Amino acid sequence: MIQHTQVSLLKDVIMPYTHFLLTLHLSKNMDRPTLLYFKGAKHRHRGGLVREKLWDLMANEPDVVMEEGFPNARGREQSIKGMRTSELCLHRAGDTPSSCRLFDVVASLCIPVIVSDDIELPFKGMIDYTKFSIFVSVGNTMRPKWLTNYLRNISKQQKDDLRRNVARVHHIFKYENNQHDSWDSAPENGAVNHIWKKIHQKLPMIQEAVTREKQKPEGASFPLRCHCT
Repeated sequence: MIQHTQVSLLKDVIMPYTHFLLTLHLSKNMDRPTLLYFKGAKHRHRGGLVREKLWDLMANEPDVVMEEGFPNARGREQSIKGMRTSELCLHRAGDTPSSCRLFDVVASLCIPVIVSDDIELPFKGMIDYTKFSIFVSVGNTMRPKWLTNYLRNISKQQKDDLRRNVARVHHIFKYENNQHDSWDSAPENGAVNHIWKKIHQKLPMIQEAVTREKQKPEGASFPLRCHCT
């Protein structure tokens, strides 16, 4: 996995991608016969070795669907069907802190299974991802049969609770309502407001870093925490 050296967690705000799939409301949720679903490119030119091995490990599992596809019209329809008929949806951290797949998963009320040892996600500290997601380490998922055995042991009650929590938070990642195309229709407590809240949280730390930089005497040497000017 590529190290996100271009991201400063002190000053940068990680924002959710706009999801491509329409939001599924809990009242419209149907039976989900598939245990785990993933759609994406198997081969990636950067940071794709884990994905390729995981794909090979999961491809022959009877209740797992691994589809190779791209975000075109046909791929969108496949994703809607796959995510809405699966209990869990695989999200392997890629070469950016997050990806649109995660937010399509949430919009589809599919429980995210996040494969990462140290992923950065939007609005961390403001929402608790463990309430609606399952986190697994890269090392464990590389062990044959480990992931499917682990997921099959999650009870129906646990999955129902996680899905209800997905439904409670999906509005947080929305920039607009599905029915309109204006910023005025953004959910009252959606992505835009959460971004501003996150900026408000970070401002005192940034101001402190700027002050610390200004007061550093000439010739002094300190570890560079954040270059904020």
